[in-house]
Amino acid sequence: MRRLVARGDQVRSFARGEYPKLVKLGVDVRRGDLCDGEAVAAATRGCERVFHVAALPGVWGAYQQYYRTNVVGTDNVLAACRTHGVKRLVYTSTPSVVHAGGDIEGGDESLPYATKYSAHYPRTKAIAEQRVLQANDEKLCTVALRPHLIWGPGDNHLTPRILARGRANRLRLIGKRPNLIDTVYIDNAADAHILAADRLAPGAACAGNAYFISNGEPMPLAEIINGILAAAGLPPVTRQIPAPLAYAIGALAELVYGLLRITKEPPLTRFVARQLSTAHWFEIGAARRDLGYEPTVSIGEGLRRLAEALCSDQTSFA
Repeated sequence: MRRLVARGDQVRSFARGEYPKLVKLGVDVRRGDLCDGEAVAAATRGCERVFHVAALPGVWGAYQQYYRTNVVGTDNVLAACRTHGVKRLVYTSTPSVVHAGGDIEGGDESLPYATKYSAHYPRTKAIAEQRVLQANDEKLCTVALRPHLIWGPGDNHLTPRILARGRANRLRLIGKRPNLIDTVYIDNAADAHILAADRLAPGAACAGNAYFISNGEPMPLAEIINGILAAAGLPPVTRQIPAPLAYAIGALAELVYGLLRITKEPPLTRFVARQLSTAHWFEIGAARRDLGYEPTVSIGEGLRRLAEALCSDQTSFA
């Protein structure tokens, strides 16, 4: 939204919380829930394009909760776009829609959706992504972006999670293989969304398609985790858990938490164990070709900016 405002676009946001910083930017801030179709429709009225970035993330919880937000919420967005004649819709998806549990090395958009998922988040995101892409037509052009592990100043998911666990000494590396993974610096992810919205039009190469978005710099998971920790002045994580043991611990934790109906997320799940013990990096040639996407902030520069942000405002990632 900062980027859109800076280039002169009129911007409206729709979310459940309050965002005073957006109000100061001049954003028309609306409050509501994705599952409220009328509220979504009201927020969409008068818009020329919509960025649907909201979702229920995580690896634990009832399937119905994920379905309601990620699928029904997306249906509401699609319906609102139809009702008010929105011409372009950019949907934020996830690479985990194609992750079946094994290594993905240099995968591209020809990868099929997984047939089995070990978490409700990727399962419901896959359903929603397919509905968005199937909705593409001459009146409403749609595109789905799959940014991989967004991090950096302003990220409120991965970065604070790593830092919180690092401070609590609760981080462990899973497996001994130096599996390569993709990540994307937050500014690059924002750029990809705006490029997609600008390119989207009837007959455009990107219309009705999904794209992997990353920094194009796959590296061992330990390097990026320790880079983020170092940016906050925290020691590196060195302790390891064998991958089979981690998966077994995750399965047991899910069983116990399920039987006891504990709503808090388990310390480890099967999905997380697989994500941390397998390679998953993707070719971004299609995004370069069809969206004009090019990562402008390298991982090294991103870590420098993160350290600078953490030094100037520690509360952002408390």
